[in-house]
Amino acid sequence: MYQTEVKGIGTEASAFEEEKMVILFGNNAPDELVDFCYIIDINEVKGDITEESMLKVDETEYEITKVGSAVRKNLNDLGHITLKFDGSVTADQSGTLYLEDKGMPKIKENSVLTIQ
Repeated sequence: MYQTEVKGIGTEASAFEEEKMVILFGNNAPDELVDFCYIIDINEVKGDITEESMLKVDETEYEITKVGSAVRKNLNDLGHITLKFDGSVTADQSGTLYLEDKGMPKIKENSVLTIQ
């Protein structure tokens, strides 16, 4: 239902690893944020992202534990969401996709992110 590729990695993108967070943004990221983001292609989400969906980072799968209310719109419009790998079942942030807590993925340039 959704697939994108990492096109660039900001110099400070790993700054949020301790909080188990990854910030994605399309190639239109504001200058003041680009250093903190993983830059992705903006692609259309073709379907509803739910807790029954899975996120795949290259070959590693993560169960989705909660979907913020703005995730689909933000991915479609800006390519901008936060991935939080803490197993939360409550969406404290509307633009965050919450994922199982099983360790952070190793995201690199050309990594493929898929939601299925």
